[in-house]
Amino acid sequence: MNRETTSLKKEEITRKWYVVDATGKTFGRLVSDVAVYLMGKEKPSWTPNQDCGDFIIVINCDKVVFSSSAKMTNKKYYNVSGYNGGMRTRTLKEMLDKYPEELFKRAVWGMMPKGRLGRAMIKKLFVYKDANHKHEAQKPEVLEFKNLGGNK
Repeated sequence: MNRETTSLKKEEITRKWYVVDATGKTFGRLVSDVAVYLMGKEKPSWTPNQDCGDFIIVINCDKVVFSSSAKMTNKKYYNVSGYNGGMRTRTLKEMLDKYPEELFKRAVWGMMPKGRLGRAMIKKLFVYKDANHKHEAQKPEVLEFKNLGGNK
């Protein structure tokens, strides 16, 4: 039996568009599944040095559920401007109320490979606060993840 390892080339990559409704889903589980699809790791043709992932549209990102209510006040997000005293701290509740798109993108970015490849992958993520998005022309398919908690 002859076994060969095949590597995808840029020309051989096929990408799909998926839309994910985040209403009632557990945040961490949803984010990790979205990261897997952005990297293309669910495909049998996954190649570690190529961006072979799909485009993901996340709608209703402000309606996610967290596994613990204590996280809403205890978990902090930091921004540093680079100036003295330029560190800004926000709680998870503030981020979810005011900046849910940024919260989602930060969480997904934490799971992506760092460097040029990861920056190319994260550009395929589109996050929206409500159910309206501007990607109807791409005809995205609805993507349902298993074991996310909430409404299944």
